[in-house]
Amino acid sequence: MASLEDQIREEAMKLGFAACGFCAADATEEAGERLLDWIDAGHHGEMGWMEERKHQRATPKGLWPEAKSVIALAMSYAPAEDPMRLEDHGDVGRISVYAQGADYHKVVKQKLKALARWLVGETGCELKVFVDTAPVMEKPLSAAAGIGWQGKHSNLLNRSHGNWLFLGVIYTTLNLQPDAPAREHCGSCTACIDACPTGAIIAPGQVDARACISYLTIELHGPIPHQYREAMGNRIYGCDDCLAICPWNSFAEAAQANAKFLPREELVAPRLAELLALDDAAFRAMFSGSPIKRIARNRMVRNCLIAAGNSKDGAMVEHVAPHLDDPDPVVAEAARWAMERLG
Repeated sequence: MASLEDQIREEAMKLGFAACGFCAADATEEAGERLLDWIDAGHHGEMGWMEERKHQRATPKGLWPEAKSVIALAMSYAPAEDPMRLEDHGDVGRISVYAQGADYHKVVKQKLKALARWLVGETGCELKVFVDTAPVMEKPLSAAAGIGWQGKHSNLLNRSHGNWLFLGVIYTTLNLQPDAPAREHCGSCTACIDACPTGAIIAPGQVDARACISYLTIELHGPIPHQYREAMGNRIYGCDDCLAICPWNSFAEAAQANAKFLPREELVAPRLAELLALDDAAFRAMFSGSPIKRIARNRMVRNCLIAAGNSKDGAMVEHVAPHLDDPDPVVAEAARWAMERLG
């Protein structure tokens, strides 16, 4: 009879996961120490939720002392087209690949819950499932469970699927046989570090969120620091540069396991002029079911104004000008900056 671990892997594959591995709940203590040092250095920026629950995040037992094992899972969202292809199209906004389809939190969690129901039915164990919204270190846990390694951009890499992976974990009271931790296969390559538009990757595996375009466009509530605005180009939600450049992606096939991750047509290359015309209701309607919805209309408009200012397209002036008197001072300031850039 197949081992329980093999049965779990088989069930995970049936549900569309690309990789599954196991580690002990105390397997990432060293990563937890690095996390605390990273937060103490202020590299988390305004993400106060990271600091507030840092000790719970540092180890599974910090969040749930009864946890004995971790099941790490990955689901591919590898794109069919090059995410960099719109770099020189100043009239459109670039949205990170992961956010062009359905909200991955909901999709992956639904699959995790299905696996959890099966596992409870088979073993009667206790467990908890997590997808990115709880104080959990998915990437170090996934590396400890052998499904990939953290590249120099800090994201998880898998030899078969590259770095286009959504991660989820299950904490359980089961004593599962741990897998060997993944070996690092980046070698001397520094492509991701060199590709970062703002120099946010300050050392291999270390990202200063305060300079990262993903942080600036999604997590930062206030004005975007001037020293990063030009480097943002036409990126309006997230940034894929360090992911897209990775040579390991040449082995990744476009994701087919879940059609919900396929890009929505209106989010592939949205026109800045149309995005700048959105009011709150129109924003919520356009981004319904998308992770983008959580940044709300004002932050999206702020990001689009920066992109408009970088476009060098004089036709953008008529779309920027109405925001000079926006009630949100952050939006109004971004509009003034864009108008100055457009001459």
